[in-house]
Amino acid sequence: MLLDRYEQYFFNANFREAADEAGWEAYRGELVLKEGEIADDKGRRKPPHEVLKQVVVLAKGDELKLISGHLDALQHIPGFVEKYAADLKADTIAVLFAVNIDDPFLAKIGEGTVAFIPLVQGMAWNELIDLVALEKGDFKGQSAAEKVVTVFNGFKGHKFKYPETTLDDALKSTNNAKREMHGAV
Repeated sequence: MLLDRYEQYFFNANFREAADEAGWEAYRGELVLKEGEIADDKGRRKPPHEVLKQVVVLAKGDELKLISGHLDALQHIPGFVEKYAADLKADTIAVLFAVNIDDPFLAKIGEGTVAFIPLVQGMAWNELIDLVALEKGDFKGQSAAEKVVTVFNGFKGHKFKYPETTLDDALKSTNNAKREMHGAV
């Protein structure tokens, strides 16, 4: 299964569980983009240098159906490309939120097209469900994995109306924005 291959990159996992339909499995947490150095002679690693945060992954067997997450900087995209691009297919729904981009755009990665959307504050999950106009009631009584399946189903037939560009061009036009945090100090 695809998530078995990804498990070595799971970090701060919230859950990994099977959905009701056989062969479907979901994960939420973080995915490592750039590993930390090896810390000791047993091969244990220090914390990763770069992670894809607030990740949502849905797989059906060995097929990546949905992947979404939040990048602190678009400059972290090479780690994503290196580890996950081979699984991006034409029918994979891929939505990445990034802090330091001004406008949404589409870019080809692997065989798939990834939607990049600016997000300086907020939660990637909430933004993801807003994109397909889902509401709290749409998830009532569902397991964590089934909620991810519901989001995936919401994206069926969805077309992003963003301009297409290359990652190289997008990396040349990033800004200096930093993630905005609010709450108790």
